[in-house]
Amino acid sequence: MLRFNKAWLLLVGLAALLTLAAVACGGGDDGEEGTKTPGATGTAAVTQQPTGTATAESTQTPATGVTDSSKFDNPDIGLPAGKIVLGAHFVQTGTYGAAFSPVLSGIQAYFKYVNEEKGGVCGRQIDYKAYDDQYDPSKAVEATRRLVEQDKIFAMISGLGTAAHSAVWDYLNEKGIPDLWIMTGAHKWNDPEGHPWSVGFLPDYLVEGTIVGKWIVQNMPNAKVGILYQNDDWGADVLAGLKDGLGPGNELVAEQSYESTAVDVRSQVTNIKQKGAEVVMCACLPGTDAQLVKSAEALGWDPQIIIDYVASDPIMFSYASPKLMEGVLTLQANKLSTWDDDPAVAWHKQIMKKYGTVAPGNYTMVGQVVGQLTEEVLNRSCNNLTRQGVMDAVNSLKDFTAPPDQAMTLPGVTTTITKDDHLVTRAMRFLRAKLVDNKGVWEYEGELISFR
Repeated sequence: MLRFNKAWLLLVGLAALLTLAAVACGGGDDGEEGTKTPGATGTAAVTQQPTGTATAESTQTPATGVTDSSKFDNPDIGLPAGKIVLGAHFVQTGTYGAAFSPVLSGIQAYFKYVNEEKGGVCGRQIDYKAYDDQYDPSKAVEATRRLVEQDKIFAMISGLGTAAHSAVWDYLNEKGIPDLWIMTGAHKWNDPEGHPWSVGFLPDYLVEGTIVGKWIVQNMPNAKVGILYQNDDWGADVLAGLKDGLGPGNELVAEQSYESTAVDVRSQVTNIKQKGAEVVMCACLPGTDAQLVKSAEALGWDPQIIIDYVASDPIMFSYASPKLMEGVLTLQANKLSTWDDDPAVAWHKQIMKKYGTVAPGNYTMVGQVVGQLTEEVLNRSCNNLTRQGVMDAVNSLKDFTAPPDQAMTLPGVTTTITKDDHLVTRAMRFLRAKLVDNKGVWEYEGELISFR
């Protein structure tokens, strides 16, 4: 099993951390009137008892099952009578919405399931409001201000997109609003000193890039390497990690970036091919990954393609044909939606059938993990249902995982968070796209890679 020393991670990320502006946490809720944005989505949810397994240390938290939670009623901070109001800015329309709205559907479906079948959390129903930001930072600001200043959310749950969330996390920390399970793996989210109210969710992009670099060294020694990456913090993190993971025998011959608004990256792909790259990392969204795969085929070029884990869903086989996708690698930390014999996967599919709006897949399972984490920390906060109480619960998670018949994560993938370390997902495995009965499927290969 490949492991990464924590001190090494801190050194690698030092340059990124130095650029962060220190933001003191505040508890005020005053501010300008929010600007309305379209696309609000409905009511949703979490349980009366902690749902996961943990060490003895992690169970030493406030008891749940408060009989009179009305003493915490405060609509000005998202706790109207009988409810907990949560929110998110989340792309729901356009190309990016088509790719990532299943994650949102998975969160909503799980919350609805808990509201209907568990009676909510702490005797309250969860009202989860998500506004469409169209993957646009300015619209993410509008959506977040509306959530905070009009809807009076108790916490932000899974704001999506590195650029979009970068535009609002300072604001949320200044307001003292829990900013949980950020749906992006930017290295900078793990900044508990400067942004104590923010907690990332996805695996660190910088570490992901390093893992890919080390895989190339071990499996394709002396191969020339190229990278296509989105020109933002996400792409920069993956690029930095890739460079760190590569050894002297693997030359990085091509670095090609593209803007998130770009509709055509064929020229960048051609440039990478002309540099002689034999393996290509793509820090790209699914549509751009598909352009790389299709362009390589059109150019008669057959490099080993490795795509970012944000595209590790069966949806990729609708962007590019299963035949073209065959052999492409990516990474994941969760079970696969094709594992019908797994009790947890079967349970997830039942929830999605009853409460979801899309077909179950790897992305909807990611959403359910978010729902389960939210459920757990709220349950741990029932006797102190305050924003600080929720953060204390978040920082108490120790080797947390849901029970085996409910866990969406791979065996061995657990969550540990402290007030000094807000890195959530710390292990992954490689997936390879395969053609089975003329259908595209993802299959795991190799061991779980831990970077704790």
